[in-house]
Amino acid sequence: MPAIRLETTVPTTVDECFRLCLSVDAHSASMSASGERAIAGVTHGEMDLGDTVTWQARHFGIPFRMTSGITELDRPHRFVDEQLAGPFAWWRHEHLFTRAEAGTRMVDVIDFRAPLGPLGALVERLALTRYMARLIRQRNSWLVAAASTS
Repeated sequence: MPAIRLETTVPTTVDECFRLCLSVDAHSASMSASGERAIAGVTHGEMDLGDTVTWQARHFGIPFRMTSGITELDRPHRFVDEQLAGPFAWWRHEHLFTRAEAGTRMVDVIDFRAPLGPLGALVERLALTRYMARLIRQRNSWLVAAASTS
């Protein structure tokens, strides 16, 4: 199963970074290139433990829907979102937050598995892992820029 681990320093407090990462509106703004938007569940504001959201987006030119939920939450240090329904055979994204000299050290740990068995594993190796890491880096760059202007 592929795993992505990214570290980003966000120039804001741990609490503010945590809240920004739970914001449906911030997520939509950070993923505007793929047209990602919330269409069901929590569609605006900040999510909390047990909340769900259904996202609609276009990736690789294909429309996707994914429902994810906040399955673990330890405010303001850690939360986990997991796919409840959608395109992946498995999706789990752990978000970790600690104080850093320049703001907040944010760590994303993403474990996922594509559907379709061996064919999906091939797609993971050829393109999907790099694509997913790029999307998370894009989101994190947006978070850094948003935190820098607030």
